[in-house]
Amino acid sequence: MNLKEHYSKLYKESINNISSGKYEIDNLIDSKSDKRLGITLLIRPSIEVKNKIQKFLYELKKIEPNQYYYPNPDIHITIMSIISCYEGFDIEKINLTKYTELIKKCLPSDKNIKIQFKGLTASNSCIMLQGFMNNNIINDIRDKLRIEFKNSELEQSLDKRYSIQTAHSTIVRLRKKLNQKDNFLKIIDKYVDYNFGTFDVEKIELVYNDWYQRNELVQNLEEFKI
Repeated sequence: MNLKEHYSKLYKESINNISSGKYEIDNLIDSKSDKRLGITLLIRPSIEVKNKIQKFLYELKKIEPNQYYYPNPDIHITIMSIISCYEGFDIEKINLTKYTELIKKCLPSDKNIKIQFKGLTASNSCIMLQGFMNNNIINDIRDKLRIEFKNSELEQSLDKRYSIQTAHSTIVRLRKKLNQKDNFLKIIDKYVDYNFGTFDVEKIELVYNDWYQRNELVQNLEEFKI
């Protein structure tokens, strides 16, 4: 996959839809009855990178304060949704040790992983960071996870929603009607190629999470040093 082309195509299509009013509002983000839970293998960027992201989000908040902006603790890159969030998932009913043992088998001996956040992409309901990997190690981990879980009897839903190959990070979700849509899109366009920074991946986390990876609901299950 050519990541730059993929991100650019997604951005153009989605921004055109948002501009013409064909965007999607997430009606569950404020719902107290949303009980979707799952487990995810993820990476978190450095504090320096996250602080640059917050400067951008601050500009958006001034224009559209009612949208959902990810705070620093919630910003992440998904390596793989091991069990995609669904209502009724009970972590007490899985053997966590077997999951961590399987994941360890999939981790690399080469531990040089860097990720650069440069520019923005979008969907019809989200604004995302473009993430670029310095090598293919993360996708190698994903491929190994697919093989190992396929050959196991553990509950999993890898690639249930889509086959993940990118290193993007969602940082804005639309939860209300855009009142200043044009000004909102102008700020996004201003940052479309902005370099938010590069960071070394020092650990991978396995977490028990809600759909939005909200810090107050996330439980850290295991950390794998890289």
